[in-house]
Amino acid sequence: MNTEQISDTRWQAVVERDKQFDGQFFYSVKTTGVYCRPSCGARLANFSNVQFHLTCNEAENAGFRPCKRCRPNEESLVEHHTKLIADICRLIESSDQRPSVEELAKAAGLSTYHFHRTFKSITGVTPAEYATARRAMRLREKLSSNDSITQAIFDAGYNSSGRFYEEADSMLGMTATAFKSGGKNTKIYFAIGECFLGSILVAQSEKGVCAILIGDDADDLLRDLQNRFPQAELTGGDQNFDTVVSQVIAYIEEPAQGFLLPLDIRGTTFQQRVWQALRQIPAGETRNYTDIGRIIGAPKAVRAVASACAANALAVVIPCHRVVRTDGSLSGYRWGVERKRALIDREAAQTKSESELR
Repeated sequence: MNTEQISDTRWQAVVERDKQFDGQFFYSVKTTGVYCRPSCGARLANFSNVQFHLTCNEAENAGFRPCKRCRPNEESLVEHHTKLIADICRLIESSDQRPSVEELAKAAGLSTYHFHRTFKSITGVTPAEYATARRAMRLREKLSSNDSITQAIFDAGYNSSGRFYEEADSMLGMTATAFKSGGKNTKIYFAIGECFLGSILVAQSEKGVCAILIGDDADDLLRDLQNRFPQAELTGGDQNFDTVVSQVIAYIEEPAQGFLLPLDIRGTTFQQRVWQALRQIPAGETRNYTDIGRIIGAPKAVRAVASACAANALAVVIPCHRVVRTDGSLSGYRWGVERKRALIDREAAQTKSESELR
């Protein structure tokens, strides 16, 4: 296999018959005159006879006809399932009470086992986890707009307040009363420092570090924190907390030393699974979104993985900067692509230096 073959992600997808690339591109074979999906089970063609196309029309305009085996010009099973699960997600979102898996499977026209497996493969979470995340979102909306916490709990789909209070703290990161009041009576310490990436704001709740924000303007970072907790008691300039900031900056400068401070990580079940996977990527290495999807058991949930990375509020400590596109190029980064490049290059250089010293 030559260097060109190895470096072309599309050809690798064809070799592996990777279904997740179906619909992203098509390939044609000069010797047969047909074009196929990446996942086509036909005999593997010679790379020198292969061309790639973004659409069916592009392939057909180039003189190729659709393969009769994989039928690239028709809706694939993956595309059909994706649309089907999207409809089920809308059903979950519009239901006042959580539908059972059996009810959802019946609506999808699938067996319970097949439905559960398909739903998780496409969304990255189980139907129950998806319903819980949607209920948490609805609860936040209801708490923000409803005068009564009890009414908000029932409006969000909880059958009893007892069930809600079992989940409230992990779901909201604080009590319902504190959340409704915008973090009122919640004490958060913060401080702003400087590192090689620019200004950095570190915030800590009673549970642990809850935000690490990076930017060009310290005032913007503070406003970001205030928007997250509009009525929390924000305390800055504490000498003891300055030590925490120093430890965070030291980690950003040299991640190989490890991060030992407790974290207050707030997010949906799926987001937390993604963030946990990110923390397993060694400094100096990168993974693509598909890799992360595979690690958490959801190889098709590439967009959901990307969204979870974008929602990360703990810069560098949850290293979403170590996730790149399938072809190795840099995608968007909440704190700027240039910072992402600087972090990756710095970590790679440090890892190489440490390796040479061994």
